[in-house]
Order: sequence, then structure tokens, then C-alpha cells
Amino acid sequence: MRATYIHGAGDIRIETVPDPVLIDPTDAIVRIVRACICGSDLHPYHSKPAGNPRAIGHEFIGIVEDTGSAVHTVKRGDFVIAPFVWSDGTCEFCREGLFTSCLHGGDWGDENVGGGQGEATRVPFADGTLVPVPGITEDSPLLPSLLTLSDVYGTGYHAAVTAGVRPGETVAVIGDGAVGLLAVLAAKQLGAERIILMGRHQARTDLGREFGATDVVSERGEEGIAKVRELSGGHGAHRVLEAVGFMPAYEQALGVVRPGGAISRVGVPQYAEAPAGRVLFSPNVTLTGGVAPVRKYIGTLLPAVLDGTVNPGRVFDKTVSIEDVPAGYVAMDERTALKVLIAP
Repeated sequence: MRATYIHGAGDIRIETVPDPVLIDPTDAIVRIVRACICGSDLHPYHSKPAGNPRAIGHEFIGIVEDTGSAVHTVKRGDFVIAPFVWSDGTCEFCREGLFTSCLHGGDWGDENVGGGQGEATRVPFADGTLVPVPGITEDSPLLPSLLTLSDVYGTGYHAAVTAGVRPGETVAVIGDGAVGLLAVLAAKQLGAERIILMGRHQARTDLGREFGATDVVSERGEEGIAKVRELSGGHGAHRVLEAVGFMPAYEQALGVVRPGGAISRVGVPQYAEAPAGRVLFSPNVTLTGGVAPVRKYIGTLLPAVLDGTVNPGRVFDKTVSIEDVPAGYVAMDERTALKVLIAP
């Protein structure tokens, strides 16, 4: 089969590799029908040392092709959503809903586990990982939106939930990437009255408005902070959802949060240290967020996708075949695409 491997910074290759096979009785083999490129895939794309190629990709949906003898919740022919990490579903952290800290889980692309940007992959702990969705066919128009449940929609929702978004509040969302836009959608679903999207790319911020943003602030730094505070009555936003991961975005969050408010970071931090002393302590600001346990949220978010109430799949604005995945990385890196869909 064909699959995507990263060999080093900027070096994405499509290779022919052996078809996946069952190793453990808790495994399933999934034929991938849709996958995508994530903004977090760009971090190794920019920095991975050459050598030791690794399968890449962690967002996919597909059809179960085979299962091990100990798999009971999915069967051959089922359509399934795969969260961006695999987990056993039974350890103490999984039972608490923190699937990303599973004691026996891991990442797609780990040794003997394929990546998501290929034609098929082995899924460890299929019962704890995969979410079956009855009635979905390979030509369903819902596929893009269902794919967002494997990561970006759940991550945006995690930002809003951990920040504690409540009806009537003002929320600032920093970042107009796919996660930021879906954080806007999540804040709207949770009842935020005013949603201020901080972004500079009009096509993206226009989509953000359609998802529920009431205001767009394109300014950055002190000018951007002043604009958000002006829009929020001078005091700042009750909740700030930071979906970028770079220090300037965190500093923006510190500048726009209201005393007694909360900052939720879901952009993977690209810094080792950040201000967290009196700047948070004195105004009683809560810092939260983290890696989103999207497996926890799929059941909550799925019904509105299935009935068409929301259409998070609109974040995909470019589709490529597996052979063209390297070009998809270039498009994401150059920001000529918001999020790239892969149709094997």
C-alpha cells in the first residue's frame, strides 16, 4: 500500500510499504477513506532531523477491514472515526476521560503502528480507540465534518470547555487556523454572547464569522490587545482560547483576559517557558487547556454533525490524493490552504 513518511525537515515522501496486519487480539485494520494534514504536522515538517523516517498523520476516518479475536465494539465493514491518539479505554485515565494520558496508549506512527496519511493502518486497542458511526457510506457528504471529530473540532471544543465558556460571556479566540475557527464554533455552541476572533486572513475570518464570531480583530501586539479590551467594555474577555502555540499568541492572551477570567491553550506550545507568576496570580486568572482528549468529546459533538446543525468540515479548502500529499504540506506551510483533506 501507499503511505506518507517524513524523512526530515521539509522531506515528505510517499512510499510503498507492506499492508498492515493484526498483531494483537485487540487490534483492528482500518482502510482509510479520508485523512488530512494538521497544523501540528508542520512542527516536524519544519524541524525533524534527517534520518529515521517515520509514518506521519494522525487524523483519519475509514472502514474496518479486519479485527482481532478480542475486539467486540467494531466489526468488519463498520465506518469508524479514529481519534488522534490510540488508547485502551480501560485504564484509570481513560475512565476519567483523559484518553491522551492512557497508560497503554500511543501515537499514530509509533513502531509497528502506521500513520494516518496512508491507505490503511493497524489500530491498537480498537475497542478503546475507534468510534463506529452507523449508516455512513464512503460517498457521504458528511465525511469532511466527521473527519474533524478526529482532532480539530474536538480540540476547539476542548479549549472552550476547559476555559469554562458560559452563556452571556465574552470570548476571545486567538488564531484563525482550523482549531481557532472551530473554537469559535464551540464557544457559540456553549452560549458565548460575544466572540472576538483575532486573525489576519480574511477568507478565514469570514468563515469564523459564519461559525459565530461577532467581531474580528486583525491587529496584533499592544494594538490588538487595546482593540479587544475596547470591544469588551475595557476589562477584557472572560475566556481566552489560544489556538496558535507561539509566545506572541500567549502574550496576547495575557493582555486580553479579564481579571478572574481563564486562558485555555490548545495550540502546541513552541516555547519551553512562559510568564506564569504574578501576571496570572494577581488578577486571579486561570491557565488551563492542554492536549485534547477528543475521544471524550466525539459522542457529544457527533449528533449535530449528523443532523447538519453544524458543518465543521468547511475548514477544508484543498483536497489532494495520497500521491500529492507533499504538495499539500507545501500549501499548508505557505498558508495557501487552511486545512488539506486527503482522499486516498
